Amino acid sequence: MSIAKKKKTVAVKKKKKKPAKKTSAPSRKSKPAKASGKKKSSVRSKPADKNGSMTLAESVVRGILEKKGEEIVCLDLRPMENAVTDFFIICEANSNIQVEAIADSVEEVVKKELKQKPYRSQGRENATWVLIDYISVIVHVFERETRYFYNLESLWADAAEVKFQKAKKAAVHG
Repeated sequence: MSIAKKKKTVAVKKKKKKPAKKTSAPSRKSKPAKASGKKKSSVRSKPADKNGSMTLAESVVRGILEKKGEEIVCLDLRPMENAVTDFFIICEANSNIQVEAIADSVEEVVKKELKQKPYRSQGRENATWVLIDYISVIVHVFERETRYFYNLESLWADAAEVKFQKAKKAAVHG
C-alpha cells in the first residue's frame, strides 16, 4: 500500500507596486551636499576656499590669545598622507577655569568671524583637556600638566609647525 501525500499549494498574492514618488532631479545651481567628514580616498580634496582651513586656524588662535592661552603650537598636517585633519592647534592654560574660558573664547571668535560652529566639543566636564573639532582644524586646550603628560606634539613630529604672530591680535581688535 502506498500512501500518497497531498501537497499543499499556497497561492501567493502579488503585491501591487506603488507608483514611485515623483522627485525632481537636482538642478545644477543647487548647493552641493555637505561633507560628512569621512574621506573616501587617500587623496585629500581641496576646500572650496583655498585658505579656508588656514583662515579658521588663524581665527582659533585669536580666540586663544584673547584669554591669554600660552605655548600655542599649530601643526600643519596637510602634506601628510592619511592625516585626520588639516591643522592641530595645541595650547595650554594655568588652570581648568582658564581652559574652559579659552575653549569658550575660541568658539565665540570663530562663530563671530566665520559664522561656523564646531562639529563636536568634549572634555568640559573636568576641563583639563578640551577638544574642539571643526573637521579641518582640531583644537586642543590643555591644563599645563595634562599637556606634558600626553605630549601630542611628539605624536605628530613629522608635521610642520606654523607660527602665528601675537601682533595679529592687535590688528584685528585695534
